[in-house]
Amino acid sequence: MPSKRYKKALELVPSDKLHTLNDAVQILAKFPKAKFNETVDIAFRLGVDPKQSDQMVRGTVPLPHGSGKVVRVLVFAKPGAAAEAAKAAGAEHVGFDDLIKKCNEGWSDFDIAVATPEAMTEVRKLGKVLGPRGLMPNPKTGTVTEDTAKAVREVKAGRVEFKIDKAANVHVAVGKATFTSQQISENARAVIDAVFKARPASAKGIFVRSVTLSLTMSPAVHLDVREFLNA
Repeated sequence: MPSKRYKKALELVPSDKLHTLNDAVQILAKFPKAKFNETVDIAFRLGVDPKQSDQMVRGTVPLPHGSGKVVRVLVFAKPGAAAEAAKAAGAEHVGFDDLIKKCNEGWSDFDIAVATPEAMTEVRKLGKVLGPRGLMPNPKTGTVTEDTAKAVREVKAGRVEFKIDKAANVHVAVGKATFTSQQISENARAVIDAVFKARPASAKGIFVRSVTLSLTMSPAVHLDVREFLNA
């Protein structure tokens, strides 16, 4: 059964109306507050077939105001300059054999994994462990790199990754309920622009079928996709 707070929030969302991004953010601000700092989530339903390798939609985007989340970074690197640079940039966990062993044993107390190209020879073997959790380093998202310091700084500053799921949806956290309306709007717009630009060349017809904005415990507010088609 929906909570009283959810029902009150639902009353503020016209079920048959599409909203501009700014209006949607204002509606979120009027929702009854939860007892914790909720995450603001943007969700896309895409008109592609995720089973087709040439219709994969994924990428990264820097959020202008960060995600509001403390990001714990693990860096796979052999002892040397790259490892020391990662530590200096603020990575919580830096190592090689020891971290590979821990991950193989089921440990995953981190949010993002970065690896040097050299380390990937062994890290690649963790695919069955890290892959299902979305933690596998990938060159396309900038998490396989010699410049470990830059990668660590970027993810801690608010660079987020997006990737289509098996149902052709994309979900991205774009801030916290305590962010200002302007911060949420600018973060959300950055993600929307990035997803539109990630359209595969093989995609036919309507690419973005719907976009919604919501809080962790709130109903979704539907955006008018036409606002972004000619942006």
